[in-house]
Amino acid sequence: MYSKAEVTQLRQAFWTAFGQYMAPVPSAEGDSTNWINYKTGIKHVYFRMQADNRRATIAIELTHPDAGIRELFYEQFVELKALLHEALGEEWSWEAEATDAVGLPYSRIYIELRPANLFNREDWPALISFFKPRIMALDAFWADAQYTFEALK
Repeated sequence: MYSKAEVTQLRQAFWTAFGQYMAPVPSAEGDSTNWINYKTGIKHVYFRMQADNRRATIAIELTHPDAGIRELFYEQFVELKALLHEALGEEWSWEAEATDAVGLPYSRIYIELRPANLFNREDWPALISFFKPRIMALDAFWADAQYTFEALK
């Protein structure tokens, strides 16, 4: 097992390495972007990458506190499902109602890589190979799709 300090250090080292690896990669619109803390420009809509000692996940998370508005955002993504899956080149899982670690409701569209261990440096190439094409595909999708969400802001 790892101590809390080792966990923190390994997590930070991975995300720093991934950020450095992705830094020269331009966004779909040709801009530089912070791939790790991707900004969608729409409040309560996040592209999140997470990894632990069992799995890695990349997701679109909808966290609006108002359930009705969150549902509208989710339904808009459902309308764009074919476009999203075409951009990604694969089908993702859709969860209209989920709860985060502290019990707050949210919706998500995601895919997981199992097994994957962020704390084993030998798994890092697989993690990078999992995250890189998917965050880039999300960015390409978002370059076109974000405007359909403007009215829901």
